[in-house]
Amino acid sequence: MRSAPRGIVARVEPSSPPAKAGLRAGDAVLAINGHALHDVLDYQFYAAEEEPDFLVQRGNAAPQTVRIVREYGQDLGLAFTELTFDGIRRCRNRCEFCFIQQMPPGLRKTLYVRDDDYRYSFLFGNFVTLTNLDEEDWERLGEQGLSPLFVSVHATDPQLRTRMLGTPQAAEILEQIARLGELGIEVHTQIVVTPGLNDGAALERTVHDLAALFPVVRSIGVVPVGLTRYHSAGLRTLTPAEAAHIVQWMRLLQRQYRREHAVGLVYASDELYLLAGLPVPSARSYDGFPQLANGVGLTRRLLDNWSRARRRQQVGLRTPRHGRRVTLVCGTLIAPILQRLAAELGGLRQAEVAVQPVVNKFFGPTVTVSGLLTGQDVVNALRGRDLGECVVLPRAMFDASGEVTLDDRTQADIARQLRVGVAVAESMAELLQLESQIPGFSEKPGIYCAG
Repeated sequence: MRSAPRGIVARVEPSSPPAKAGLRAGDAVLAINGHALHDVLDYQFYAAEEEPDFLVQRGNAAPQTVRIVREYGQDLGLAFTELTFDGIRRCRNRCEFCFIQQMPPGLRKTLYVRDDDYRYSFLFGNFVTLTNLDEEDWERLGEQGLSPLFVSVHATDPQLRTRMLGTPQAAEILEQIARLGELGIEVHTQIVVTPGLNDGAALERTVHDLAALFPVVRSIGVVPVGLTRYHSAGLRTLTPAEAAHIVQWMRLLQRQYRREHAVGLVYASDELYLLAGLPVPSARSYDGFPQLANGVGLTRRLLDNWSRARRRQQVGLRTPRHGRRVTLVCGTLIAPILQRLAAELGGLRQAEVAVQPVVNKFFGPTVTVSGLLTGQDVVNALRGRDLGECVVLPRAMFDASGEVTLDDRTQADIARQLRVGVAVAESMAELLQLESQIPGFSEKPGIYCAG
């Protein structure tokens, strides 16, 4: 058994059952009903009763048992400083195409953390490889029913997957997914396609093997490998022709799987469509967008969001005046689509929304998505240009809190360096609403506008 860590209480809601029982921030919860706690999942599972017993320690005092009394279904109102009390499971694989391994030195430490933690897969949809599970993990997965999980497969051929992940524990992926199914756990899978490694016949085998495990396997996302200028494995990215071939092949498979399972099951990432110069499919084709966080369907969401906003005429630039101009920043991949939408917006409101694609010099020009833009690249690309009254940055280039870029630049930093207002938008609807949301929008150069 692993040693039982402690969950440190960050916040206790006033008048909540734990508050009435005397718990307060800084207390350590060691166990509930005699069960040691490793994370918030244990906490939620074992505290589900109406009168759970908490083993609590305050400072260096002896642990005491505290009974929490609540009504059925009542939220306990307790938050912890960390989601995992025993740390995060680190990745032990040695994938040649691992993006984190291609990061340059000098960035903040958290960007180099390679997690492979099934708990984060369940909580946030992070993709894991299942190469570090032991029997205790399997028992817990079954007991707590942690479904769905998101699994990086890449290849189902045992030898090829072992080579790609750099560990012999990678060979049993099909057996592992089947075992998850026996525990009642559904799986969303991804394949990162690397030319010359797991494309062609290997890709066909992987997709067919995973599809044979439906309905345990609920979706198969196919995404192109991302390589920075720091990678040293001698790999390459997909060509537009290769991307087009994969998309066309997957369209045929989707038709087959829809006849067999009533869902498309296999989905190409937006990068494949955009790289190939092909239109993204309709929203219906994504079957509820099961892999949106994996970049599968974001462009369709963007287009449909804009269509709805146009129909409702929810236009933030409501008082057009001569010369009104906004600069919209993006990566090079999505630029052609955003330029079309920006032209439509400008035509509606007699304003100019200029799209400024930024070449990623930090990671290298083969990295083309907006989410991996850095503050320094944005500043260097925009400095000295006529930016109009405000620069709108993509929300995806900032961290989860929306505060800093990969190179630790804040929105305020970028605004000061460009001497223009800076706002952030995640969608066209947010772009349309910026003026009404931000008092003093575009009043002074150098202001910091938060979208």
